[in-house]
Amino acid sequence: MLGKKFWEKSYDDNVTHLNPEVWETSYVDAVRPAFENYPDKIALTYMGTEIYFKEIDLYTNRFADMLIKSGFKKGDVVGINLPNIPEYVIAWLGTLKAGCVVSGVSPLLSEDQMEYQLKDSDAKALVTLDAIFAARLVNIAEKLPQLKVIVATSIGGFLPVIKSFLGKLLGKIPKGKITHLTGKTVFKMEDVIKTEKFNSDLPDVKITPDDIAYIQYTGGTTGLPKGAVLSHRNAVSDLLIVQEWLNWEMGKGLALSGFPFFHIAGLFFNTNCIYLGWTQVLIPNPRDTDHICKELDKYKPDTIVNVPSLFQMLIANPKFKEIDNSNVKRCICSASPFPEESQKELEKIVGKGVLMEVYGMTETSPLTAMNPSMKEKKLGSIGLPLINTDIKLKDTSTGEQVQVGSPGEICVKGPQVMVGYYKKQEETANTIDDEGYFRTGDVGIQDEEGYLRIVDRTKDMIIVGGFKVFSKKVEDILTKHSAIDMIATIGIPNKKRPGSELVKAYISLPAGYKYENIDDVKTDILNFATEKLARYEVPKEIEFMDELPMTTVGKIDKKALRL
Repeated sequence: MLGKKFWEKSYDDNVTHLNPEVWETSYVDAVRPAFENYPDKIALTYMGTEIYFKEIDLYTNRFADMLIKSGFKKGDVVGINLPNIPEYVIAWLGTLKAGCVVSGVSPLLSEDQMEYQLKDSDAKALVTLDAIFAARLVNIAEKLPQLKVIVATSIGGFLPVIKSFLGKLLGKIPKGKITHLTGKTVFKMEDVIKTEKFNSDLPDVKITPDDIAYIQYTGGTTGLPKGAVLSHRNAVSDLLIVQEWLNWEMGKGLALSGFPFFHIAGLFFNTNCIYLGWTQVLIPNPRDTDHICKELDKYKPDTIVNVPSLFQMLIANPKFKEIDNSNVKRCICSASPFPEESQKELEKIVGKGVLMEVYGMTETSPLTAMNPSMKEKKLGSIGLPLINTDIKLKDTSTGEQVQVGSPGEICVKGPQVMVGYYKKQEETANTIDDEGYFRTGDVGIQDEEGYLRIVDRTKDMIIVGGFKVFSKKVEDILTKHSAIDMIATIGIPNKKRPGSELVKAYISLPAGYKYENIDDVKTDILNFATEKLARYEVPKEIEFMDELPMTTVGKIDKKALRL
């Protein structure tokens, strides 16, 4: 019988558990040394513009003062609805400095989804793009009485004036008109941070480790999206645990990440970079591999973080192979499966042993397992449980802990495990047991050295380019269409992006449903889906069936559809 934490024998020699006292602080207090020690260092590079740590400190203080002068109190929620541009970093840290709570809102959400999340989170402010303001927010603003403050910005907000003007003129930069909204105060970001309207000093707000830092939304396996409530303690603990694991040093890193900040992985990597005093290369469009190659060649980052499918897109770009990648020490990937052949191809370009797969979830701040930094990295493995973190693999039927080598649901306990789901006590109780273990819903196998491998995931979950798509949610929405009697959605392999999936819908029409052309019906359903769902959730294939297969108890048999 192996010991309780037998995996510790596989840890790097220099890695030790941390004293929990080190994360008894807020992120705002923890990050102060970066601004004090590196004021004249570049914090962000964005499309040729370089922004220094002292500027980030100044802008975030002003943003925080704007919230405070607008009547915001500790615990009030601010939604940030932006791609990876400097304004996201400013709104994020400014919100925390005011003692408020950050909630990432994907720019890919439909109007209905955006409205739901802002209502569910009780967001009192929203930071968004002018293009989203004009195209979506104006249509739902009246339905959001709790939303009091809107801050609008542009993709080109930090670009030189002529570059921004030409970008909008040529249609390369999306734009939209900022208008008055009844019952709401509307600011332009540049007026908040680049003028002296608001105080430039750090606000005098006492923030404790127990105070809430984030409400990050995750779909779960069923139902509507849930807000994972993460405290400052949750955030700081995972930050320090991962830095100890990777031996990251203050002031000694230059990083590039394609993960969006509204996603927990992108947010987490950003918090690390700011805390460590590292320079971050911002990538607003992670699918523009030509631009990424240009930035890689110019800045030569030592750390690259991306979802597997985007690493695969880089591999497919000949320019990536031509770049001098000798400075790259670590390529970190997570969020979806990474085919082993593609992993090997990547390491041929960046160097053997450079790739590191990691594992985490929104509910765990996010990381709970990583391959070792120095010792063996097993391709296809998510690595070892992190320091100060415990795991149990439990039988999904009995709840009993399984033997090493047997599959079981991964259950995680540690300081990074969320406080709970926002306003959903019952779901929290169903997910976090009496001992404090969080049920991930992922089934894994752990070998005798402690390495974990995911062998299954919640049946209805589909991974599209790193984004989780929950079939029940898609089905619940699409069944509102008059042409759909019954529907089942599954994930099918994306041949253009190995390791990623596409959504396929099987549909039966209502009895007696009249139509002239089935292709017109399909088009109408897809148009409906586009209006109600995020782009990555919209089915890419639709197959009509007279009857969907059923199990003996009368449920739709998705297993049969996958055959």
